[in-house]
Amino acid sequence: MNAPSPHGRAACVRCLRPQATCLCALARPTAHSTEVLVLQHPQEQRQAKNSVTLLRLSLAHCEVVVGERFAPGALQALLQRPGRDTRLLYPDVPAAPAPPPPGTKVHAPLRLVVLDATWRKSLRMLLEHPALAALPRLSLDAPSPTRYRAIRAARRDDQVSTLEATVQALAMLEGPSFDAPPLLDAFSRFVAGVAARQRPQASLGPAREPHTCGSR
Repeated sequence: MNAPSPHGRAACVRCLRPQATCLCALARPTAHSTEVLVLQHPQEQRQAKNSVTLLRLSLAHCEVVVGERFAPGALQALLQRPGRDTRLLYPDVPAAPAPPPPGTKVHAPLRLVVLDATWRKSLRMLLEHPALAALPRLSLDAPSPTRYRAIRAARRDDQVSTLEATVQALAMLEGPSFDAPPLLDAFSRFVAGVAARQRPQASLGPAREPHTCGSR
């Protein structure tokens, strides 16, 4: 059975991608205890190069909500879960300084909030939503080099895809219990497939910038 896709063509009912670019075979179920909430900019939902679909297929506790502006009450309900300590995966930047860290260590299970957008759009989302800006931050001090460069231009070495940033954050939070390599290898195959399809269109213009979810 097919379903409409954001791309306007018949799509796989599970990954919502056109049948020709279905990602289900690349999914790598990966055990994790940290909940992941992805706030995805609407423009990213329509991007064939977007990495969040593969992330959602592979993580059991991953919720994706599409939107650019959220009502305060609705956003608060998304961010907070009983018994969960919420963190925002985002660097401390001058335009949106991180709030002071909590005075005491919290040992509750975590809910990790990730903004899926280009750098400028993610910063705008943060600045326009005080509830997001007030969350304690988690940042990647030394992110691994991105595998995204074949399909998305990067101005800095520490710019990584949403999937890569989230996987690196989960590995940092959960340690050896989080098996990151199979999912990152699947992402490499996804990038290679997109790059192969892009080659006939290489003369149409430069690739868009990737995300900077956890580094600066």
